[in-house]
Amino acid sequence: MKANLLLTRNLLRYSIAQRTLCVQPDPLTMEKLTGKDDGAHSSLSVMVLLNPSAFFSIPGIVLFRMNRPKTKNAISTVFLKKLRECIAAVKFDKNVRVVVLKSDVEGAFCTGADLKERKSMPIEEVPIFVDSLRASFSELEFLPQPVIAAIDGYALGGGLEMALACDIRVASLDSKIGLTETKLAIIPGAGGTQRLTRAVGPSMAKELIFTGRMIGGEEACRIGLVNHCTKADSFSKALEIAREIVPRGPVAVRLAKVAVDAGAEVSLSNGLIVEQQCYAQVIPTKDRLEGLQAFAEKRPPSYKGE
Repeated sequence: MKANLLLTRNLLRYSIAQRTLCVQPDPLTMEKLTGKDDGAHSSLSVMVLLNPSAFFSIPGIVLFRMNRPKTKNAISTVFLKKLRECIAAVKFDKNVRVVVLKSDVEGAFCTGADLKERKSMPIEEVPIFVDSLRASFSELEFLPQPVIAAIDGYALGGGLEMALACDIRVASLDSKIGLTETKLAIIPGAGGTQRLTRAVGPSMAKELIFTGRMIGGEEACRIGLVNHCTKADSFSKALEIAREIVPRGPVAVRLAKVAVDAGAEVSLSNGLIVEQQCYAQVIPTKDRLEGLQAFAEKRPPSYKGE
């Protein structure tokens, strides 16, 4: 029953995305997402790379770029609103094949909640904000496209929770990563206790959360918190991975994400059922036939996401 409910939820999410008419965000919408109208000096932008000449000659890659230099990308209510706008801008666009989340602020990926804003927030509004934060990161996690976090500098508290909601994480060697909430007499409240545990196991997650300790990129890679640790900036490696994903069958990639995510929540036997159902979804696709035809003709396939 549990497997069926999870499968229904995830496949429904994917099916809705497949059936929705995909329209590239118009210039006015994209301009709005840059944060130029934000009196709180919060900026989060989307750069859509659908034009082959727009960026590295690779269509299909989208950047979510964080830029609040004065606060090291601390998460305010305005920041959170813009994150959800960014997610909405790409969620139903089949032309978008990979999302890369990065910071434009030197020395910081995201330092977590904006504590200055939190200090002045009425106590009854705090749980509302945290609920919104948790829901926003779940929306990021549930994007049908693979999401890659490029971590440079500090990724603390909610900043790490946001990265944990991504499918793949790359960190630079000098990154400072941690769930530091217990130092403020609170606990991670936007998915950190759950997603960190799934990434590194219960014992290591408890140690990191109980102590509030920060770790570097190398240790984060060793314990499985991030996929790769780079000597230079993490964005280059994140982009390299995105480039590898773009030419793959987009329907297959999205369904593989559903299969892994849903299967991780159930037993192996039920997970195999999830995989079976997801595989059934790729059989009737035009992309599958194109892959077979391209193999027979010894040429690279041209997948359309159909």
